[in-house]
Amino acid sequence: MPSVIPSMSFDPAGIELDRRQGLTRQLYGALRQRVLDGRLVSGTRLPATRDLAAALSISRNSVVRAYDQLYAEGFIESRVGNGTYVSRLPTTKKLSTKLSTGLSTGLPTVLSTIGLHSAQNSPDEVIHSRGLDRVKHNHLAQPPCGVPRAFRVGVPAFDLFPFEVWAKLHGAFWRKPDLAQLCYGDPAGDERLRGLIAAYLRTARGMQCTTEQIVITSGAQQAISLCAQLLVEPGDGVAVENPGYRAAGHAFALAGGRLLGVPVDGDGIDCQVLNSLGDCRVAYVTPSHQYPLGVVMSLARRLELLAWAERTGGWIVEDDYDGEYRYTGAPLSPLAALDRNGRVLYVGTFGKVAFPALRLGYLVLPPGLVEAFARRRAVDMRHSEVSTQAVMAEFMAAGHFQRHVRRMRRAALSRRNALLAGWPEALQGVGPLPNVAAGLHVTVRVDSLAREQQLLEQARAVEVEINGLSSYWLPDSSAPPDQRAGLVLGFAAVPEAGIAQALARLRQAWRV
Repeated sequence: MPSVIPSMSFDPAGIELDRRQGLTRQLYGALRQRVLDGRLVSGTRLPATRDLAAALSISRNSVVRAYDQLYAEGFIESRVGNGTYVSRLPTTKKLSTKLSTGLSTGLPTVLSTIGLHSAQNSPDEVIHSRGLDRVKHNHLAQPPCGVPRAFRVGVPAFDLFPFEVWAKLHGAFWRKPDLAQLCYGDPAGDERLRGLIAAYLRTARGMQCTTEQIVITSGAQQAISLCAQLLVEPGDGVAVENPGYRAAGHAFALAGGRLLGVPVDGDGIDCQVLNSLGDCRVAYVTPSHQYPLGVVMSLARRLELLAWAERTGGWIVEDDYDGEYRYTGAPLSPLAALDRNGRVLYVGTFGKVAFPALRLGYLVLPPGLVEAFARRRAVDMRHSEVSTQAVMAEFMAAGHFQRHVRRMRRAALSRRNALLAGWPEALQGVGPLPNVAAGLHVTVRVDSLAREQQLLEQARAVEVEINGLSSYWLPDSSAPPDQRAGLVLGFAAVPEAGIAQALARLRQAWRV
C-alpha cells in the first residue's frame, strides 16, 4: 500500500503579480519557487484553477497555462477526482537552497545538489590527479587583445586585409547557400578548400601533396594538438626547440609527452643532441623561421633531421607558421617537400596572412594518417565552420589570396625596415639588432635577465609591447638564466608611423 500524504491547504496570499508583464510566467515562477524553498511542501493541495484565478483577480487561462507548465516539469500532479497537489520531491528544502545559491554561484553549485563534485571541492576531486597536474602546468596564457600595438608578436598587418572583398564573398555565400553545405560536413574540411590549399602548396612550397592529404583545423594550435593526441602516448619523449613555441610544448605535455628541450644554433635545431635522445618519438620544429630566435634551418640540418626520423621511426611536426614571409628570394622548401618516407606532418595557418581571429589552419599528412586524424577531430567538433571555409575557398579561387600574400610581404618588409632604421644603437646591455631575412619578428640578445626585465618594464610604462626571450625557454632548461635573456619584437602589427612613434617612446624610456 502506498503511503498517504496528509493534505495541506494552500494560501495564495503573498503572491503579487505585475499586470504590466506576463501573468502566466509570473504565477508559474511564484509557485515553482514556493515548491523549491519549501513553502509548498509535498502533498499540499492547490486550489482549482477557477478559484485561484478569482483569488488573484486574473483570468483562468493564465492559471491553466501556469499549472500546465508545472505539470510538465513535475512540480505538481493531478489525482483523479481529488484535485491538484504538489508532487513528492526528495529533500526539497536542501534542493531549493542549493539551487537558489547556484543561480548566483554558477553551475558547480547546482551540480553538487545532484551528487556531483562542485567547485567548492578541491579540483583534484573532480579531475584525476595526473590530468589536473598537466593542466596546471601546461595552459595557454591569454594573448594580448585589443587593437595591435608595436611591437606585438605574432600579428600580421591585418589592417591591410581586403575586408570589402571578404564581406562581398561572405554575403554571396549566405544570399543563396548550397543547402548541402548547411548539413554536417566532412570532418577533414571543405573539399574545394582542401584542393586549393594543395594546389597553392604545390606552387608556392614545392610540396607534392594532394587534396586527400589535407585536414582543415581551427588554426595551427588545433593542428598541433591533434598531432599530440594521436602521435604521443603518456611517457613518450617529445623533442621541442629550446627556446621555442611554448604553446606547442603545452599541447604535447597535455597528451602525456615528456618534453625534451633541444638547443638551437645558427642552423636550427641541434641534431647531434636530438640523435643522443634514446626514447624520442616526435620532434616539433619551426624550420622556415625558428620561433623565436628567427634562424632558418640549413639544408644540411633538414636532411639530418629527416634521416633521424627515418632511422628511429619518429615523426616530425613541421610548423610553417609564417613561411609566406621571405624577403630574399622565394620561400624555402619545407621539410615536407623533402620527405620521401612519410614522416613529416606539416602545419599551416591562414592567421598570419589574414588575421588571427579567423582561426583557420590545416594539416598536410602522410596518406596513411589522414583518416585517423579526421576521425579524431570529428570527436571534438565535427568539422570547421562551413561558411568561413567556403569563403576562403572562393577568396583563393578568385586570386585574392595570392595577391594579398604579395601585398602582405611588401608591407612586412617595409615595416621591418622601419624598425631596423629607427632602432636605438649602443643600447647598454643589448646586442645588435640582426638583419631579418624572414618572418614577422626579430630577436635581439640581452646580456642579463635583470637587464631584460628592466627594459621590458620600461617599455610597458610607455605602452610598447615587447616579449622577453626568457619566457620562451622550458622551465628546467640547463642554460644559465642570463643566457636566456633577450627581446622579441614583432614588426608587422602597426604601420611605419606607429613604429616610429613607439621607437621614440622607447628611446625616451630607455634614456638613449
